[in-house]
Amino acid sequence: MSTAAETAGGDTEPWDEVTPDAARRLLVAAVEAFAERGYHATTTRDIAGRAGMSPAALYIHYKTKEELLHRISRIGHERALAILRTAAESEGSAAQRLADAVGSFVRWHAGRRTTARVVQYELDALGPEARDEILALRRRVDAEVRGIVEDGVASGEFDVPDAKGTTLAILSLCIDVARWFNVNGPRTPDEIGALYAGLVLRMVGAGASGAAWERSGTVQT
Repeated sequence: MSTAAETAGGDTEPWDEVTPDAARRLLVAAVEAFAERGYHATTTRDIAGRAGMSPAALYIHYKTKEELLHRISRIGHERALAILRTAAESEGSAAQRLADAVGSFVRWHAGRRTTARVVQYELDALGPEARDEILALRRRVDAEVRGIVEDGVASGEFDVPDAKGTTLAILSLCIDVARWFNVNGPRTPDEIGALYAGLVLRMVGAGASGAAWERSGTVQT
C-alpha cells in the first residue's frame, strides 16, 4: 500500500524532516513493509528492495531495522502530539477543543492509516530504551486529551466521573480507526473525524454539541 496515497485526510507528509532523500525513501519503504508484513517478518532486504536500493545502502543511513522502527515511531508520535496540542491550546469551550482534538486525531489515523498502524501497533518490537522514549510521548498525548476533559468537568460542560478512564476510551476509539479504515469505503477521513467528534462529545455528556458534530459527518451510504 502506497504511503503517498494516504494524503486523503489532508495531512502533510510526516517524513519531510528526514534527510537525505535516500534515508527518507528507506523510511517510507519500511513503513509500507512493516504495515504489510509486520515488523518481525520484514527483513532489511525487503525494505531496501522497496526503496530501490541494495541492502548495503540501507546500513549507510540506519544501523539496524529497529532504528528504522524507532524513528518512524518517534516522528509519528510527535506528529500526533502536535495535532492534539494545537487543539488543546486553541481558544473556545472545552467541548469545541475536544471535538477539534478528536476530529483531527481521527483524520490523521484515517488519512495516514498505514503509518498509524505501524506507529500504534509495533511498540513491543522496540528495545527497552527506545520503547521508554515512545511511552513518554504517549503519556504526553494522554495528558493533552485528559487536560481538555478535566477542563470540561471543571466548567460544567462535561459529566465525567473518571477523567483518566474516559481519556483512555477516547484515545482507543481514535487509534482503532487506523486498523479498519478503508480509503474506498463510504466515508472520508473528514467525515469519520466529524462522526467520532460527535460520539466523544456524547460520551462526556455534551449531548447537544455531540449531535451537531455527528450531523456534520453524516453521508449517504
